[in-house]
Amino acid sequence: MTQPREPSSEPEAPHARGPALAELALLFLRLGTTAFGGPAAHIAMMEDEVVRRRRWLSREEFVDLLGACNLIPGPNSTELAIHLGHRRAGWLGLIVAGACFILPAALIVSGIAWAYVRFGSLPRADALLYGVKPVIIAVVLQALWGLLRSTVKAAGLAGLGVGAVIASALGVNELLVLLLAGLAVLVARAMTRWKQGTPSSLASLVPLWPVVPSGVAALATPFSLQGLFLFFLKVGSVLYGSGYVLLAFLRSDLVERWGWLTQAQLLDAVAVGQVTPGPVFTTATFIGYVLGGAPGAAVATLGIFLPSFFFVAVSGPLVPRLRRSWAAGAVLDGVNVASLALMALVTWQLGRSALVDGWTVALSVVSAVLLLRFRINSAWLVLGGGAVGMLVAG
Repeated sequence: MTQPREPSSEPEAPHARGPALAELALLFLRLGTTAFGGPAAHIAMMEDEVVRRRRWLSREEFVDLLGACNLIPGPNSTELAIHLGHRRAGWLGLIVAGACFILPAALIVSGIAWAYVRFGSLPRADALLYGVKPVIIAVVLQALWGLLRSTVKAAGLAGLGVGAVIASALGVNELLVLLLAGLAVLVARAMTRWKQGTPSSLASLVPLWPVVPSGVAALATPFSLQGLFLFFLKVGSVLYGSGYVLLAFLRSDLVERWGWLTQAQLLDAVAVGQVTPGPVFTTATFIGYVLGGAPGAAVATLGIFLPSFFFVAVSGPLVPRLRRSWAAGAVLDGVNVASLALMALVTWQLGRSALVDGWTVALSVVSAVLLLRFRINSAWLVLGGGAVGMLVAG
């Protein structure tokens, strides 16, 4: 089997940047339109495209970028898209990949929000998701298998991954799990170096991610577009975790403090973010449209995603340098293993809700065979799964 070429951490040369930008735009527009299933599914589809098919970077580099995304606030899969754009085509690639991944989802959600405002209810998507979710399980498991093989290279790291799964299942905060895993590998490597008589100064472990201020003041009622933008800018700057964490964050201000939304409207907004393709944070797009029409949707979307571009721009160029520092590399190894452990736990939870009968189990198995044996593009499988769901459960 042909081994992937060793990817370069440098952006594309100027003469090649135009084609690279076009390729990035087409890829992430497609992913933004077909990537159902939440961050774990998005990450799996990106791995399939950029590692297995295009070989833009190695699995090790891909996992390093994923680990870096888990240590900064904001939507992980969107930040991973932005990282991949930067690695492929420099600063313009950073903007193109992120914008093209966000734009299709934002437009779809805006269309649903228009119908919601006009008719007062959400369209049903049960039949579509009935067929899509089993395919997503197969896509994520295929990606996890490849990433774990390249990341978990020692028994100690495997044990760390199991511990991360258990801790997360018991309700330990995701960020704490990541940081403790990184610290555990750092301490273990420092002890090994000390026993070998190798200097182990931790001075080489520099702070790599900015301390995020939480001081963007929330504006009180009445509603305004400026207040909406500043609120979602704050959310995008400080929020870690899943869409369910986002729900709690939004509820405290938009429903309880300011009364801009009702509880039912907020739950509908989060549901739309979960069932549409692309970033879950397009919940903000729906809320913005409900509160302020098309301008509100644009302002809210810009506010919640803008910090992700900033954080990746700051941290992205540092990621390739981490391996030059034994201490930073140790932390990143621990974070990478914990990141994949959390991804595995999310997949298990999704599987319990997706594989509910013989049809869904069969759809997942067939998708896995098509992925592993015939390497069918995951986007086509997602579309096919949606069609089967509409026929069987529609």
